[in-house]
Amino acid sequence: MMGHQSYSNSRACALALTISCLVIVASAGSFYDEMDITFGGERAKISNGGQDLSLSLDQYSGSGFQSKHEYLFGRFDMQLKLVPGNSAGTVTTFYLLSQGAGHDEIDFEFLGNTSGSPYTIHTNVYSQGKGDKEQQFHLWFDPTAAFHIYTIVWNTQRIIFLIDNIPVRVFNNHEAAGVPFPKSQPMRVYASLWNADDWATQGGRVKTDWTKAPFTAYYRKFNANADKVGPNSKSTSTVNDDQTWRTQGIDAAGRNRIRWVQSKHMIYNYCNDHKRFANGVSAECKRSRFL
Repeated sequence: MMGHQSYSNSRACALALTISCLVIVASAGSFYDEMDITFGGERAKISNGGQDLSLSLDQYSGSGFQSKHEYLFGRFDMQLKLVPGNSAGTVTTFYLLSQGAGHDEIDFEFLGNTSGSPYTIHTNVYSQGKGDKEQQFHLWFDPTAAFHIYTIVWNTQRIIFLIDNIPVRVFNNHEAAGVPFPKSQPMRVYASLWNADDWATQGGRVKTDWTKAPFTAYYRKFNANADKVGPNSKSTSTVNDDQTWRTQGIDAAGRNRIRWVQSKHMIYNYCNDHKRFANGVSAECKRSRFL
């Protein structure tokens, strides 16, 4: 993710994971139970009995939070309502991240814009510290008018990005072709709102208008149906928990939807950026119809 705020210093579970370290968990609890505020102090506010969380940004600081637990594969849903009005220079995020050098990461970033201009949805995948797999989209709705569901599905075969259960991107596991894939490093869920007016809006040409501060984004209804990692993890799942994420792919209806999104709403695809990758695009670009 571009321009990260500082992460938690907590260490990841040892990479040599054992079965006892993995616990299936389906959690849709309160933000009090699931998240820790990481920076911004009172700019991050939990309300409605733990069901809602707002992040604010002013000229002194942004704010953010992270999950109390680490996960190794799962489905992660968050409802967001983005900063309204002139949000130029601001970046709102929802992502997964491992700790330490050679990190793994799966990103949703929402790049603000001037009033009346669309948000840019920025997605990226890092494995073993290497990213450069950006795809960007404009949305087919106003993401500031109401809450919408943003989902990351992460299993051993692929990563799927969904918006309101519509797949917008799939990143398949092409380790056989020499492409690293996140599979061994546990990740926490992170979210933040921060100032990135050096690059976020129109390449940094449009700066944050601090007369409009504070800027506020809203989160609610976080759900993790995932494998929790940690020596003290306790399962809150039942035999009826939906485990379809473990093998979830893109069916015929999903292929039609992702084709529509990518043909009508995609504004950048690293696989088509031959100027940037003058020595050739990455191997998965030649193997996957949908990325």
